[in-house]
Amino acid sequence: MAEPNTPDDSMEMVPLFSSSNHDAEQEALAIHSLLEAAGVPSVVVGPTVIPSLEFRVDVPRDQLEEAQRVVEEARAAGPEAAEEAEAASEDAV
Repeated sequence: MAEPNTPDDSMEMVPLFSSSNHDAEQEALAIHSLLEAAGVPSVVVGPTVIPSLEFRVDVPRDQLEEAQRVVEEARAAGPEAAEEAEAASEDAV
């Protein structure tokens, strides 16, 4: 049992994605949206005022494997699947 005021290790955030490329912010936001749609909580970390610095997407440690699977499946499915999923989600609204 965790001690009072001690953070739960399962909620410790760990990096899933990290990049300093020119499009890092855009990619981080896309990954964040993908994870949120799959029910995996995530946080984008990065300075929007200085886009040349690193951007990260962090997820809870206990959901890292699930997050990796979601991203790998999306990359394997390609852009066409992303467009189909976006269209389906717009139709649901």
